[in-house]
Amino acid sequence: MKNIIKEARETKGLLMRDVAQKLNIDAALISKWEKGTRKPTRAQVIKLASLLGIDTEKLLVEWMSEVILYEIGNDDLALKAMMVAEEKVRYGLEKPIIRLAKNVTTLLKEIDVEKKKLIKLRHLDSYRIAQALELEYTFESNRIEGNTLTLQETDLVINEGITISGKSMREHLEAINHQDAVLFLKDLVDKNIELSERDLLQLHNLVLRGIDADNAGKYRTVQVMIKGSQHMPPQPFLVSKQMEDVFLWYQLNKNKLHPVVLAAEMSEKIVTIHPFIDGNGRTSRLWMNLILLKHGYVIANIKGDYANRMNYYDALEMARVDVKKNTFIEFIAKVELEALKRYLSILGA
Repeated sequence: MKNIIKEARETKGLLMRDVAQKLNIDAALISKWEKGTRKPTRAQVIKLASLLGIDTEKLLVEWMSEVILYEIGNDDLALKAMMVAEEKVRYGLEKPIIRLAKNVTTLLKEIDVEKKKLIKLRHLDSYRIAQALELEYTFESNRIEGNTLTLQETDLVINEGITISGKSMREHLEAINHQDAVLFLKDLVDKNIELSERDLLQLHNLVLRGIDADNAGKYRTVQVMIKGSQHMPPQPFLVSKQMEDVFLWYQLNKNKLHPVVLAAEMSEKIVTIHPFIDGNGRTSRLWMNLILLKHGYVIANIKGDYANRMNYYDALEMARVDVKKNTFIEFIAKVELEALKRYLSILGA
């Protein structure tokens, strides 16, 4: 592993101190990793992979193999121990990460059928269609959070630069910022880079830009409560660690879960931690749609009318209070399926 890290760092043109600064660790540790005299932690391996552009799975496998060899050595019992361990690992892998309900599995199959149809019709897609649907998404996501701009007013604010009489400056900024956040998502998808915690913070920075400069792109430092929810978010000193754990979970499960399940789970995990003073709902839904777009799906646009908003909140509450994950996953899957069917109808399917 030491050679992989060193070669990747040099290819990137980074000095040891550059890597250390970005990982917020002592530069001497980087030197020891590259010499093989010290081993990084699992979390550090994942951060290294993201920073140096190394395939996360490849680096983790290399790291694990070295940890195993270090622990068991190479005596006569080593191979027997590895065989026993292999059986135990296989048994663990056979257990589903999330036990999906039958109706959810059926929905996911329907979604993938519609996605295949969309792939065949992508050549009929256009900038105008995407622009209209993204505008609707900005309107609906902001409406969930109480923004009173209509769809037409949202269009005028974003695309014409018009100020709407009787509407607050915050509502104008929420529309502009959310649209810019959607463009940021598309840019990340086009670059096909490994998604990281840093990208989430940049996303949140866009959501609160000009609204709350002190807290934009930063985790909260005070305790918060979620209005109308029994769930109590973690204390501020726990937020950073819990968010790091969320992204470790993402790296370990991104290739194991159906993309719609992965997207729903990440959105629910983020909004449950409630890592920001404001903008948690919008940011968590944007991140969910970033994952969907990255996997070739379309934006899952949750409507902001009272009935849909309440269904969304109820599904979230069941996931975080009663740990009924399937309810929220089913809700998001239905929204994505509806979005795919609408997209196909627009393309004339």
